[in-house]
This record gives sequence, structure tokens and C-alpha cells, in this order.
Amino acid sequence: MPNVGDELHHSGWNTCSSCFGDATKKRNRLILPSFISSRIYVVDVGTDPRAPRLFKVVNPEDVFWKCSLGYPHTSHCLGSGEIMISTLGDPAGSGKGGFILLDGETFEIKGNWEKGDKIPSMGYDFWYQPRHNVLISTEWGIPKCLGYGFDPTDLKKGRYGRHLNVWDWTTRTYVQAIDVGEDAAPLEIRFLHNPDAAEGYVGCTISSAIHRFYKTKQGDWAAEKVIQVPSKKVEGWLLPDMPGFITDILISLDDRFLYFSNWLHGDIRQYDISNTRKPRLVGQVRQQQAPGGILLPVGDSWDQSLLVALATQTLALLQVFLGGSITKGGPVTMRRDEELQSQPDPFVIQGKRVQGGPQMIQLSLDGQRLYVTTSLYSAWDRQFYPDLIEDGSVMLQLDVDTEHGGLTVNRSFLVDFGKEPDGPCLAHEVRYPGGDCTSDIWV
Repeated sequence: MPNVGDELHHSGWNTCSSCFGDATKKRNRLILPSFISSRIYVVDVGTDPRAPRLFKVVNPEDVFWKCSLGYPHTSHCLGSGEIMISTLGDPAGSGKGGFILLDGETFEIKGNWEKGDKIPSMGYDFWYQPRHNVLISTEWGIPKCLGYGFDPTDLKKGRYGRHLNVWDWTTRTYVQAIDVGEDAAPLEIRFLHNPDAAEGYVGCTISSAIHRFYKTKQGDWAAEKVIQVPSKKVEGWLLPDMPGFITDILISLDDRFLYFSNWLHGDIRQYDISNTRKPRLVGQVRQQQAPGGILLPVGDSWDQSLLVALATQTLALLQVFLGGSITKGGPVTMRRDEELQSQPDPFVIQGKRVQGGPQMIQLSLDGQRLYVTTSLYSAWDRQFYPDLIEDGSVMLQLDVDTEHGGLTVNRSFLVDFGKEPDGPCLAHEVRYPGGDCTSDIWV
């Protein structure tokens, strides 16, 4: 991009599955809102997919003056051909959960999507489902506070979000707030992909909980907590209790599995959601371990003599953490934990120690490969993982057992953004050219 300091965060398409059946629409522009500068970049990925080129820049002054909004985040295309972008705040950095509407051809700002005077005090992510006449948005926190990192003194002062905000899709009005707990900070929200389904899940970062939201018999919406990741009792950290920090979730295209990342603890989890009210943990990242604590190689790198020697041995499955803040040898000491007996080892792949923790995730369309990046937001990266700033982030690939559940690291796959020619980069969201589990909404 031609500017620095933008903080490219999330992205979306000019056209997605909500426009299915319209032969005039082409998925050839990637929309890149800038979290800090409030610029919006439109990138041409259709002319030459291997050489994307800048197509248009929407300047922050236009966002400020035309919408009285700032800090854009999630971008979704609409069935109308327009593009909708959620925001966290107003131009001054105070909280304001509104939406920017872009023309799908010119990419000029058309104004605000929302109508009426009632607007949530915070914003972040959103998902819509016209079949149920609803849009639901989430809340992270007040932008001017987030930009300084995570400050525990901001807790219990109304600076972090606690609501799922329900909108009437037809009238574009804010109609209901669902409370998921003080300072819960609900981030990524996903409806089930089946457009008839009136339910989905949201990941709450600070409270480290997954809530299922659903439409009630009365026609309004409600939420119930269905997963709680236990905090860990620690020393050497900001607080005596370290939350998992659920920063991303996704649902497989067949609506069978829910995945999420714990950015601070450092692990990825896979749940069977056949019973949506009672998700069942079926997968965490594991690797075979021989007696004596020897980690066994993965893939085609087995030594035949090793195979013979281990033929009669019982192999343990060791949980693998993809970075995180509780690894051995770091500043944090784990004093008590409900899930682990000892602190995990640092994660090393192809000779590189992975800094940061598992953050954004993206699933292949067949559900067999889960891709993971390790950067959350530069201010928070710098605070929690300073070595990430120097070394750059990575993208990893996990192989998924779609029959029984289970995750293993593909150790032959590594994208090292620390080796970029202009210096280390902090990689965040992943998009597939043809659409994916988190970009596309079926209507």
C-alpha cells in the first residue's frame, strides 16, 4: 500500500455468495479497510491474480465527513451489490458501532447503512441473514483505548464491549442488545452457513467464552454460554489469571465443526456442533510422542529403523501449543491450571521459533486444512509478544481429521513473513480467491 501505519486488519470481497445468480457480478476486487488510518483500499485481484494492483483509495476524510465514523473493520458484500463495512468508533476515537456503505461499482461512499438515532456505543464484527430479517454486530472496545494496548485498569469502566447488537435488516434500525457479560469483548460472530438456520456462535475474547445466539419462539434473539476456556493461574503477567483470549472463530462449510484460537494460551480447538447447544471438544493440536519424551516426525520423514524400534511401543499424543504466553522459558510461570500438568514447550517449525500465538484461522473448502496466522493488532502484538515485531509473524497449516476430529501440524508448510524484502510483517486475516468460511453469506 502507498501509506504506512494503516493497520490492514480484515478484508472482504466486492461480490460473494449473497450475489449468487447475478451473472454481471465478478469477485475481482478485495476490500481492505484500515483499522488505524480509516482508509479503505480497493485492490484489483481479477486482472492478474498473481500480481494484485491498487484500484482505488477511499480517503479517511470521506469516511469521517460522510458517515461520522472511523476505525473500519469487517467488510461484507450485500445481495444488492453494495459493500458494507462495520466500524468501531467515530473520527475522534470514541466508540460508535455504525456501518459504511460503498457503491459496488465505483466504490464511492454512499453514506451510512444504519437508520435512526439509536446506535450501539461500540462495534466490531457483524453477520447478516435476510431470511430472518436480522443483522447482529459485536463490540470490542473504545478505539482510543485499544490503541494503547490492553490496560487492566480499563476493566469495569465500560471501555470493553459486552453486547451482541441486533438490527432489523429491512428497516436498518437497532432493535435489541444481548448482554454476554461485563468486559466480555465479543469479537468474531458467525451464523451457521445454512441460511435457514436462525443460530450461530460468537467468541468473547476477555471472558474466553463461546456463546450460542439464537432466535426465540417470541421472535427476538437470545444467547447462552456453551463453552468456557478456563483461565490459568500465573505469575509474571499483567493479572494473576490469564484468559485464553479467543480472538477468532469459524464454522466449517458443512456446519459440522466449530474452530477457535486462544491467542494468549497458544492453542487451537475443534468442536463437533452436531448438537448446537452442546458443542463437544473433538480436536486439539497433537503430535505423537515416544516413551522418553521424543517427539516423532510427521509426514514422510519417518526413519524405518525408528518405526521398527517403536513397533511394540505405546505412543502418547502430546498436545502442541502454537506459541502463546505460557511456554517454558518465558517470563510467565503457570501456578495452577485445570487442563495442563506442565507448561508447553515453545513451538519450533523448520528451525524457526514461532512468536505470538494462534490468531486468525481459515479453513479450506473441503474442511481438511486449517490455516493459522499469529498477529492480532500491532499495539497488542508489541505489548504481549515484542519478539513478534522483530521476527515477523507466520502462517501455519493444520491437517484436520474430518471423520473423528483432530488436528496435526503439517511441518512441511511454513510461510515466514519475517523474511519479507522490506522487513518483517505482521500477517492477520486469510482470504481465498473463490470465497471461504468467513467471507461468504448464503441468503
